Amino acid sequence: MFNSKAKKWVYGRKEIFSRLEKVIPADAKIIWVHCASLGEFEQGRPVIENLRSQYKEHKILLTFFSPSGYEVQKNYAGAEWVFYLPMDGTKNASRFLDIVQPKLVLFVKYEYWFYYLKTINQRKIPLLLISALFTKDMIFFKWYGNLYRKMLSMFDHIFVQTPASKRMIDELDLNLHCSVAGDTRYDRVIEIAASSINIAEIEKFVGDKKCVIAGSTWPEDELALQKAFLAINNPSIKLIIAPHEIDEKHLSSIKVIFPDCTFFSDLHETNELTADKNVLIINNIGMLSSIYKYATITYVGGGLKSSGVHNVLEAAVYGKPVLFGPYYHKYAEAVELVKAGGGLPFTDEKRNGEMLTELISALFINQEEYNYRCENSRKFVQSNKGATEKITHYIQENRLLTN
Repeated sequence: MFNSKAKKWVYGRKEIFSRLEKVIPADAKIIWVHCASLGEFEQGRPVIENLRSQYKEHKILLTFFSPSGYEVQKNYAGAEWVFYLPMDGTKNASRFLDIVQPKLVLFVKYEYWFYYLKTINQRKIPLLLISALFTKDMIFFKWYGNLYRKMLSMFDHIFVQTPASKRMIDELDLNLHCSVAGDTRYDRVIEIAASSINIAEIEKFVGDKKCVIAGSTWPEDELALQKAFLAINNPSIKLIIAPHEIDEKHLSSIKVIFPDCTFFSDLHETNELTADKNVLIINNIGMLSSIYKYATITYVGGGLKSSGVHNVLEAAVYGKPVLFGPYYHKYAEAVELVKAGGGLPFTDEKRNGEMLTELISALFINQEEYNYRCENSRKFVQSNKGATEKITHYIQENRLLTN
Protein backbone atom coordinates (compact mmCIF):
# COMPACT_ATOMS: atom_id res chain seq x y z
CA MET A 1 0.00 0.00 0.00
CA PHE A 2 2.84 2.38 0.79
CA ASN A 3 5.59 1.27 -1.61
CA SER A 4 5.30 2.19 -5.29
CA LYS A 5 7.95 -0.31 -6.35
CA ALA A 6 6.17 -3.15 -4.53
CA LYS A 7 2.91 -2.10 -6.15
CA LYS A 8 4.48 -2.37 -9.62
CA TRP A 9 5.92 -5.76 -8.64
CA VAL A 10 2.43 -7.04 -7.74
CA TYR A 11 0.36 -5.39 -10.47
CA GLY A 12 2.88 -6.33 -13.16
CA ARG A 13 2.03 -9.99 -12.47
CA LYS A 14 -1.75 -9.59 -12.62
CA GLU A 15 -3.27 -12.06 -15.10
CA ILE A 16 0.20 -12.71 -16.40
CA PHE A 17 -0.53 -16.21 -17.74
CA SER A 18 -3.48 -15.06 -19.81
CA ARG A 19 -1.37 -12.22 -21.19
CA LEU A 20 1.40 -14.63 -22.08
CA GLU A 21 -1.06 -17.01 -23.80
CA LYS A 22 -2.50 -14.14 -25.77
CA VAL A 23 0.77 -13.02 -27.40
CA ILE A 24 3.01 -16.10 -27.63
CA PRO A 25 2.28 -18.43 -30.58
CA ALA A 26 2.26 -22.14 -29.82
CA ASP A 27 4.75 -22.88 -32.61
CA ALA A 28 7.27 -20.12 -31.81
CA LYS A 29 10.94 -21.04 -31.38
CA ILE A 30 11.79 -19.17 -28.22
CA ILE A 31 15.01 -18.31 -26.43
CA TRP A 32 14.08 -17.34 -22.88
CA VAL A 33 16.45 -15.00 -21.03
CA HIS A 34 15.78 -14.15 -17.40
CA CYS A 35 17.35 -11.27 -15.44
CA ALA A 36 16.77 -10.12 -11.88
CA SER A 37 17.00 -6.44 -12.66
CA LEU A 38 18.64 -3.78 -14.84
CA GLY A 39 22.25 -4.60 -13.97
CA GLU A 40 21.82 -8.24 -14.93
CA PHE A 41 20.08 -7.18 -18.13
CA GLU A 42 23.13 -5.12 -19.15
CA GLN A 43 25.22 -8.27 -18.72
CA GLY A 44 22.79 -10.41 -20.67
CA ARG A 45 22.16 -7.88 -23.42
CA PRO A 46 25.26 -8.60 -25.56
CA VAL A 47 24.37 -12.31 -25.59
CA ILE A 48 20.71 -11.58 -26.42
CA GLU A 49 21.65 -9.40 -29.37
CA ASN A 50 24.29 -11.84 -30.62
CA LEU A 51 21.83 -14.75 -30.53
CA ARG A 52 19.16 -12.63 -32.17
CA SER A 53 21.45 -11.87 -35.12
CA GLN A 54 22.63 -15.48 -35.51
CA TYR A 55 19.33 -17.32 -35.00
CA LYS A 56 16.87 -15.17 -36.89
CA GLU A 57 14.13 -17.80 -36.86
CA HIS A 58 14.07 -17.73 -33.04
CA LYS A 59 12.24 -15.20 -30.89
CA ILE A 60 13.47 -13.68 -27.63
CA LEU A 61 11.40 -13.72 -24.45
CA LEU A 62 12.96 -11.50 -21.77
CA THR A 63 11.72 -11.71 -18.17
CA PHE A 64 12.55 -9.68 -15.08
CA PHE A 65 12.04 -10.26 -11.39
CA SER A 66 12.28 -6.61 -10.33
CA PRO A 67 10.43 -3.47 -11.48
CA SER A 68 13.83 -1.75 -11.64
CA GLY A 69 14.59 -3.82 -14.71
CA TYR A 70 11.16 -4.29 -16.22
CA GLU A 71 10.02 -0.66 -16.05
CA VAL A 72 13.17 0.57 -17.82
CA GLN A 73 13.34 -2.15 -20.48
CA LYS A 74 9.70 -3.13 -21.07
CA ASN A 75 9.95 -1.66 -24.58
CA TYR A 76 13.37 -3.16 -25.35
CA ALA A 77 13.53 -3.67 -29.10
CA GLY A 78 15.91 -6.63 -28.85
CA ALA A 79 13.17 -8.94 -27.55
CA GLU A 80 9.81 -9.87 -29.02
CA TRP A 81 8.27 -10.07 -25.55
CA VAL A 82 9.19 -8.57 -22.17
CA PHE A 83 7.38 -9.75 -19.03
CA TYR A 84 7.71 -10.08 -15.30
CA LEU A 85 8.56 -13.63 -14.23
CA PRO A 86 5.58 -15.22 -12.44
CA MET A 87 6.33 -16.20 -8.86
CA ASP A 88 8.22 -19.45 -8.38
CA GLY A 89 6.22 -22.57 -7.57
CA THR A 90 5.39 -25.99 -8.99
CA LYS A 91 2.21 -24.94 -10.79
CA ASN A 92 3.52 -21.58 -11.96
CA ALA A 93 6.72 -23.05 -13.37
CA SER A 94 4.84 -25.79 -15.24
CA ARG A 95 2.23 -23.43 -16.63
CA PHE A 96 4.82 -20.87 -17.71
CA LEU A 97 6.87 -23.49 -19.53
CA ASP A 98 3.76 -25.00 -21.12
CA ILE A 99 3.03 -21.61 -22.68
CA VAL A 100 6.55 -20.57 -23.62
CA GLN A 101 8.10 -23.95 -24.52
CA PRO A 102 11.60 -22.45 -24.85
CA LYS A 103 14.28 -24.11 -26.91
CA LEU A 104 17.02 -22.58 -24.74
CA VAL A 105 17.00 -20.86 -21.33
CA LEU A 106 19.60 -18.41 -20.05
CA PHE A 107 19.60 -17.13 -16.47
CA VAL A 108 21.90 -14.16 -15.83
CA LYS A 109 24.29 -13.90 -12.90
CA TYR A 110 22.32 -14.21 -9.64
CA GLU A 111 18.94 -15.79 -10.37
CA TYR A 112 18.11 -19.13 -8.74
CA TRP A 113 14.44 -20.23 -8.63
CA PHE A 114 14.11 -23.83 -7.51
CA TYR A 115 10.86 -24.88 -9.22
CA TYR A 116 11.68 -23.16 -12.49
CA LEU A 117 15.13 -24.75 -12.58
CA LYS A 118 13.77 -28.16 -11.58
CA THR A 119 11.02 -28.10 -14.22
CA ILE A 120 13.40 -26.91 -16.96
CA ASN A 121 15.80 -29.66 -15.98
CA GLN A 122 13.08 -32.32 -15.96
CA ARG A 123 11.95 -31.29 -19.44
CA LYS A 124 15.53 -31.50 -20.68
CA ILE A 125 15.55 -27.93 -22.00
CA PRO A 126 19.14 -26.61 -22.37
CA LEU A 127 19.79 -24.33 -19.39
CA LEU A 128 22.76 -21.98 -19.02
CA LEU A 129 23.86 -19.61 -16.27
CA ILE A 130 25.88 -16.73 -17.71
CA SER A 131 28.04 -13.96 -16.18
CA ALA A 132 27.91 -15.73 -12.82
CA LEU A 133 30.05 -14.45 -9.98
CA PHE A 134 30.67 -16.30 -6.73
CA THR A 135 32.17 -15.25 -3.40
CA LYS A 136 32.95 -17.36 -0.35
CA ASP A 137 30.23 -15.73 1.73
CA MET A 138 27.45 -16.96 -0.57
CA ILE A 139 25.04 -19.66 0.60
CA PHE A 140 26.37 -22.24 -1.89
CA PHE A 141 29.51 -22.58 0.26
CA LYS A 142 27.81 -22.83 3.66
CA TRP A 143 27.08 -26.10 5.44
CA TYR A 144 23.36 -25.32 5.19
CA GLY A 145 23.46 -24.48 1.47
CA ASN A 146 22.58 -27.92 0.11
CA LEU A 147 19.39 -26.74 -1.64
CA TYR A 148 21.31 -24.01 -3.45
CA ARG A 149 24.07 -26.42 -4.45
CA LYS A 150 21.35 -28.65 -5.85
CA MET A 151 20.07 -25.73 -7.93
CA LEU A 152 23.53 -25.20 -9.40
CA SER A 153 23.59 -28.83 -10.49
CA MET A 154 20.48 -28.22 -12.60
CA PHE A 155 22.35 -25.99 -15.05
CA ASP A 156 23.85 -27.68 -18.09
CA HIS A 157 26.71 -25.18 -18.06
CA ILE A 158 27.78 -22.29 -15.83
CA PHE A 159 29.78 -19.44 -17.35
CA VAL A 160 31.58 -17.50 -14.65
CA GLN A 161 33.26 -14.12 -14.81
CA THR A 162 36.50 -14.93 -12.99
CA PRO A 163 38.94 -17.81 -12.40
CA ALA A 164 38.34 -17.38 -8.66
CA SER A 165 34.64 -18.13 -9.19
CA LYS A 166 35.49 -21.29 -11.14
CA ARG A 167 37.84 -22.48 -8.39
CA MET A 168 35.06 -22.09 -5.83
CA ILE A 169 32.64 -24.05 -8.01
CA ASP A 170 35.24 -26.77 -8.61
CA GLU A 171 35.86 -27.06 -4.85
CA LEU A 172 32.19 -27.99 -4.35
CA ASP A 173 33.06 -31.25 -6.11
CA LEU A 174 29.60 -31.55 -7.67
CA ASN A 175 30.84 -32.43 -11.15
CA LEU A 176 29.40 -29.18 -12.50
CA HIS A 177 30.17 -28.05 -16.04
CA CYS A 178 31.76 -24.67 -15.50
CA SER A 179 34.07 -22.43 -17.53
CA VAL A 180 35.48 -18.91 -17.35
CA ALA A 181 33.93 -16.71 -20.03
CA GLY A 182 34.52 -13.31 -18.44
CA ASP A 183 32.15 -10.39 -17.99
CA THR A 184 29.90 -9.62 -20.97
CA ARG A 185 29.70 -5.96 -19.92
CA TYR A 186 33.12 -5.39 -21.48
CA ASP A 187 31.69 -6.43 -24.84
CA ARG A 188 28.72 -4.16 -24.23
CA VAL A 189 30.75 -1.00 -23.50
CA ILE A 190 33.04 -1.66 -26.47
CA GLU A 191 29.96 -1.94 -28.68
CA ILE A 192 28.50 1.27 -27.22
CA ALA A 193 31.74 3.18 -27.73
CA ALA A 194 32.03 1.99 -31.33
CA SER A 195 28.51 3.22 -32.11
CA SER A 196 28.49 6.33 -29.91
CA ILE A 197 26.88 9.40 -31.41
CA ASN A 198 28.59 12.75 -31.93
CA ILE A 199 26.92 15.54 -29.99
CA ALA A 200 27.57 18.90 -31.59
CA GLU A 201 26.39 20.85 -28.53
CA ILE A 202 28.87 19.06 -26.27
CA GLU A 203 31.67 19.58 -28.77
CA LYS A 204 30.86 23.28 -28.86
CA PHE A 205 30.77 23.53 -25.07
CA VAL A 206 34.11 21.76 -24.59
CA GLY A 207 35.84 23.42 -27.55
CA ASP A 208 39.60 23.09 -27.24
CA LYS A 209 39.56 23.18 -23.42
CA LYS A 210 40.41 20.43 -20.98
CA CYS A 211 37.31 18.83 -19.50
CA VAL A 212 36.37 16.64 -16.54
CA ILE A 213 33.21 14.62 -17.20
CA ALA A 214 31.53 13.22 -14.11
CA GLY A 215 28.87 10.56 -14.59
CA SER A 216 26.24 8.99 -12.30
CA THR A 217 26.95 11.49 -9.53
CA TRP A 218 25.27 11.88 -6.16
CA PRO A 219 25.30 15.00 -3.93
CA GLU A 220 28.47 13.77 -2.20
CA ASP A 221 30.27 13.59 -5.55
CA GLU A 222 29.05 16.98 -6.67
CA LEU A 223 30.24 18.60 -3.45
CA ALA A 224 33.68 16.98 -3.81
CA LEU A 225 33.92 18.22 -7.40
CA GLN A 226 32.87 21.72 -6.37
CA LYS A 227 35.61 21.87 -3.75
CA ALA A 228 38.20 20.54 -6.20
CA PHE A 229 37.28 23.03 -8.92
CA LEU A 230 37.25 25.94 -6.50
CA ALA A 231 40.75 24.93 -5.37
CA ILE A 232 42.05 24.47 -8.93
CA ASN A 233 40.49 27.81 -9.94
CA ASN A 234 41.33 27.51 -13.63
CA PRO A 235 38.75 29.01 -16.02
CA SER A 236 40.21 27.05 -18.94
CA ILE A 237 39.00 23.75 -17.45
CA LYS A 238 35.42 22.65 -18.12
CA LEU A 239 33.23 20.41 -15.99
CA ILE A 240 30.29 18.32 -17.24
CA ILE A 241 28.11 16.52 -14.70
CA ALA A 242 25.57 13.81 -15.56
CA PRO A 243 23.76 13.14 -12.25
CA HIS A 244 22.49 9.69 -11.36
CA GLU A 245 19.10 11.17 -10.53
CA ILE A 246 17.63 14.10 -12.43
CA ASP A 247 14.61 14.97 -10.33
CA GLU A 248 13.93 18.64 -9.67
CA LYS A 249 15.21 18.50 -6.08
CA HIS A 250 18.60 17.09 -7.09
CA LEU A 251 19.04 19.49 -10.00
CA SER A 252 18.19 22.42 -7.72
CA SER A 253 20.85 21.33 -5.22
CA ILE A 254 23.43 21.22 -8.01
CA LYS A 255 22.41 24.71 -9.09
CA VAL A 256 23.12 25.92 -5.54
CA ILE A 257 26.72 24.70 -5.50
CA PHE A 258 27.34 25.55 -9.18
CA PRO A 259 25.30 28.77 -9.53
CA ASP A 260 26.77 29.67 -12.92
CA CYS A 261 26.09 26.28 -14.54
CA THR A 262 24.07 25.67 -17.67
CA PHE A 263 21.81 22.70 -18.50
CA PHE A 264 21.54 20.38 -21.48
CA SER A 265 18.20 18.60 -21.69
CA ASP A 266 17.53 17.06 -25.08
CA LEU A 267 19.37 16.29 -28.29
CA HIS A 268 16.33 17.41 -30.25
CA GLU A 269 15.93 20.77 -28.57
CA THR A 270 17.75 23.98 -29.39
CA ASN A 271 20.50 24.32 -26.80
CA GLU A 272 22.68 27.38 -26.54
CA LEU A 273 25.79 25.96 -24.92
CA THR A 274 28.27 28.74 -25.34
CA ALA A 275 31.92 28.74 -24.37
CA ASP A 276 31.44 31.35 -21.63
CA LYS A 277 30.10 28.75 -19.16
CA ASN A 278 32.42 26.35 -17.38
CA VAL A 279 29.95 23.90 -15.83
CA LEU A 280 27.35 21.95 -17.77
CA ILE A 281 24.68 19.72 -16.18
CA ILE A 282 23.17 16.91 -18.26
CA ASN A 283 19.55 16.51 -17.17
CA ASN A 284 18.51 13.56 -19.30
CA ILE A 285 19.01 9.81 -19.22
CA GLY A 286 20.89 7.80 -21.84
CA MET A 287 23.47 10.27 -23.10
CA LEU A 288 26.29 9.58 -20.64
CA SER A 289 27.92 6.65 -22.45
CA SER A 290 28.44 8.83 -25.54
CA ILE A 291 29.57 11.91 -23.61
CA TYR A 292 32.53 10.30 -21.83
CA LYS A 293 34.54 10.38 -25.07
CA TYR A 294 34.77 14.19 -24.84
CA ALA A 295 36.53 14.01 -21.47
CA THR A 296 40.15 14.67 -20.66
CA ILE A 297 39.54 13.03 -17.30
CA THR A 298 36.49 11.01 -16.24
CA TYR A 299 34.89 10.77 -12.81
CA VAL A 300 32.39 8.04 -11.90
CA GLY A 301 30.02 8.73 -9.03
CA GLY A 302 28.79 6.54 -6.20
CA GLY A 303 32.19 5.84 -4.69
CA LEU A 304 31.62 8.26 -1.81
CA LYS A 305 28.58 6.22 -0.68
CA SER A 306 28.68 2.83 1.00
CA SER A 307 26.51 1.39 -1.80
CA GLY A 308 29.54 1.82 -4.04
CA VAL A 309 30.78 3.19 -7.34
CA HIS A 310 28.72 2.99 -10.54
CA ASN A 311 29.82 1.58 -13.91
CA VAL A 312 33.52 2.44 -14.42
CA LEU A 313 33.68 0.53 -17.72
CA GLU A 314 31.56 3.09 -19.59
CA ALA A 315 34.27 5.65 -18.91
CA ALA A 316 37.36 3.43 -19.19
CA VAL A 317 36.45 2.16 -22.66
CA TYR A 318 37.37 5.54 -24.15
CA GLY A 319 40.91 5.28 -22.82
CA LYS A 320 40.68 8.02 -20.19
CA PRO A 321 41.78 8.10 -16.53
CA VAL A 322 38.85 7.15 -14.27
CA LEU A 323 38.54 8.80 -10.85
CA PHE A 324 36.16 7.62 -8.09
CA GLY A 325 35.72 7.49 -4.33
CA PRO A 326 36.89 4.86 -1.84
CA TYR A 327 33.83 2.58 -1.92
CA TYR A 328 34.71 0.41 -4.90
CA HIS A 329 36.11 -2.85 -3.51
CA LYS A 330 32.97 -4.95 -3.98
CA TYR A 331 33.03 -4.30 -7.74
CA ALA A 332 35.58 -6.54 -9.44
CA GLU A 333 35.88 -4.39 -12.56
CA ALA A 334 36.71 -1.30 -10.47
CA VAL A 335 39.27 -3.20 -8.38
CA GLU A 336 40.92 -4.59 -11.51
CA LEU A 337 40.90 -1.19 -13.23
CA VAL A 338 42.83 0.25 -10.27
CA LYS A 339 45.31 -2.65 -10.42
CA ALA A 340 45.74 -2.06 -14.15
CA GLY A 341 46.60 1.58 -13.56
CA GLY A 342 43.61 3.16 -15.27
CA GLY A 343 41.48 3.73 -12.17
CA LEU A 344 42.43 6.31 -9.54
CA PRO A 345 40.46 6.11 -6.28
CA PHE A 346 40.62 8.89 -3.72
CA THR A 347 39.60 8.90 -0.07
CA ASP A 348 37.32 11.41 1.60
CA GLU A 349 39.61 11.73 4.64
CA LYS A 350 40.53 15.26 3.60
CA ARG A 351 37.12 16.86 3.77
CA ASN A 352 38.29 19.91 1.86
CA GLY A 353 38.75 17.82 -1.29
CA GLU A 354 42.54 18.05 -1.37
CA MET A 355 43.17 14.54 -2.67
CA LEU A 356 40.73 14.86 -5.57
CA THR A 357 42.21 18.28 -6.36
CA GLU A 358 45.70 16.82 -6.38
CA LEU A 359 44.72 13.95 -8.67
CA ILE A 360 43.04 16.20 -11.22
CA SER A 361 45.85 18.76 -11.15
CA ALA A 362 48.56 16.12 -11.52
CA LEU A 363 46.88 14.56 -14.55
CA PHE A 364 46.53 17.95 -16.24
CA ILE A 365 50.13 18.95 -15.52
CA ASN A 366 52.04 15.68 -16.05
CA GLN A 367 51.49 14.58 -19.66
CA GLU A 368 53.52 11.40 -19.25
CA GLU A 369 51.44 10.31 -16.26
CA TYR A 370 48.25 11.22 -18.08
CA ASN A 371 49.18 9.19 -21.18
CA TYR A 372 50.10 6.23 -18.96
CA ARG A 373 46.68 6.24 -17.26
CA CYS A 374 44.86 6.62 -20.58
CA GLU A 375 46.64 3.69 -22.17
CA ASN A 376 46.06 1.49 -19.12
CA SER A 377 42.32 2.17 -19.19
CA ARG A 378 42.08 1.36 -22.89
CA LYS A 379 44.14 -1.84 -22.60
CA PHE A 380 42.21 -3.00 -19.55
CA VAL A 381 38.84 -2.93 -21.30
CA GLN A 382 40.11 -4.36 -24.59
CA SER A 383 41.94 -7.21 -22.88
CA ASN A 384 38.74 -8.37 -21.18
CA LYS A 385 36.48 -8.56 -24.22
CA GLY A 386 35.20 -11.83 -25.67
CA ALA A 387 32.79 -13.25 -23.07
CA THR A 388 29.83 -13.01 -25.44
CA GLU A 389 31.69 -14.89 -28.16
CA LYS A 390 32.63 -17.69 -25.76
CA ILE A 391 29.03 -18.18 -24.66
CA THR A 392 27.57 -18.12 -28.17
CA HIS A 393 30.35 -20.42 -29.43
CA TYR A 394 29.34 -22.97 -26.77
CA ILE A 395 25.72 -22.76 -27.95
CA GLN A 396 26.80 -23.26 -31.56
CA GLU A 397 29.30 -26.01 -30.84
CA ASN A 398 26.78 -28.01 -28.82
CA ARG A 399 24.02 -27.36 -31.34
CA LEU A 400 21.64 -26.21 -28.62
CA LEU A 401 19.44 -24.34 -31.10
CA THR A 402 19.71 -26.61 -34.11
CA ASN A 403 18.34 -29.89 -32.75
